[in-house]
Amino acid sequence: MAHGEVTRQIIGAFYEVYNELGYGFPEATYGAAMAIAMKDRGLEFLREQPLVVRYKGHVVGDYRADYIVEGKIIVELKAVEALAAAHDSQVLSYLRASGLTVGLVLNFGAKAGVRRVIWTGSRLVSEAP
Repeated sequence: MAHGEVTRQIIGAFYEVYNELGYGFPEATYGAAMAIAMKDRGLEFLREQPLVVRYKGHVVGDYRADYIVEGKIIVELKAVEALAAAHDSQVLSYLRASGLTVGLVLNFGAKAGVRRVIWTGSRLVSEAP
């Protein structure tokens, strides 16, 4: 599994935060807590990292990834009732814009949710770890 140890550390941080805070807070609250939990694990990350999409040399879209961890993995946080295919698509877009191949969607909803999104360069693979 690509970047398996780092994804395990991120998922561990996610469950630590989820178990402590539960559900019901805004996404920004979980984002601040995730920063602390990932830092405690020694993970390096960039928060709210800008991503730009270009077409024929023109900027046609700007996005912000919640986190890019260890320069390898995009992490997108959600605080929704349930994850949907649109959340995977969002991370896929971020992967394509960044050139990275692995993303995680972490949901702090009523039921904790984790999805791994992998862009192979030609197709999307989405799975629960």
